[in-house]
Amino acid sequence: MEEKMKLNGNVAEKEINPMPGIVMMLLLIILEVISVVIVLAGVVFGPLSVFAGIILFCVFFVCFFGLKVVNPNEALVLTLFGKYYGTIKKAGFHYVNPFVTAFNPGAEKIVTRDANGNAYVRTVGSKKVSTKVCTLNNEKQKVNDILGNPIIIGAVVIWKVANPTQAVFAVENYREFLSIQCDSTIRNIARLYPYDDLQEDDGIEEKTLRGSSQEIADQMRQELQERVAGAGLEIVEVRITHLAYSEEIAAAMLQRQQAVAVIAARQKIVEGAVSMVKMAIDQLDEEGVVVLDDERKAAMVSNLLVVLCGNKEAQPIVNSGSIY
Repeated sequence: MEEKMKLNGNVAEKEINPMPGIVMMLLLIILEVISVVIVLAGVVFGPLSVFAGIILFCVFFVCFFGLKVVNPNEALVLTLFGKYYGTIKKAGFHYVNPFVTAFNPGAEKIVTRDANGNAYVRTVGSKKVSTKVCTLNNEKQKVNDILGNPIIIGAVVIWKVANPTQAVFAVENYREFLSIQCDSTIRNIARLYPYDDLQEDDGIEEKTLRGSSQEIADQMRQELQERVAGAGLEIVEVRITHLAYSEEIAAAMLQRQQAVAVIAARQKIVEGAVSMVKMAIDQLDEEGVVVLDDERKAAMVSNLLVVLCGNKEAQPIVNSGSIY
């Protein structure tokens, strides 16, 4: 067999190129038929021929266990009597040593209990290591931001197995390992930033969880990649899917946001009102409609600002006499 050696951490990955499975299967079927013929020939040649035919039949039957099927985007990590044998990454129908076994501690395990309360662990699914792109939906967790405000944050991680050999030998269960490291990374990064910018100075720009979610998600991806690189995993992307204040402070923060919105709206209204009053006075002076002294101008400005900045519609009062 052709072997390609590649060093990955403490485990030397050996990618093997096994024999064609279809050829070996046909050969084993022919040998099994021959062994049956030898057993039947024992009627003529005696018990020794029968014994030899049975032995050959059992040996060839055991050889059938060397037939392995590997689907696209899958890998098969094999061990032989407790030692690493090699990894099959090529999709197809292959034949390898019949005594090798597939090794994948990351296969899903289900714990069941009988009527007496005894626990039984059984493995569900294939022993093959999937190299497809997978999604880890991290559960929502409560953390404190840099200001100590409790927030609820959740994220989704797009990942895949980059090194199947390292994934199964470096950690006990690479799926659980990734999930735990994801929780830790999200918690560590989230506590370094505030949920929102509480500073009123427009000149100060600060990264926040709400305003800089993409940059913070990229930082989460980089840190998570450093944590799981030794397990042969590749983090493709991290996305923040849920971000909110915790229930105990959500109402207070909502009032603050509403106050900020009201202040901003009032600021725009005042700016527009002042501009309109100035335009009205300038136009009256230019066209000579009426000549107002400073005291009357001040009164006019006051009345116009009340009308333009008020929450309710103004009630007009008609003055039929002199304006003085």
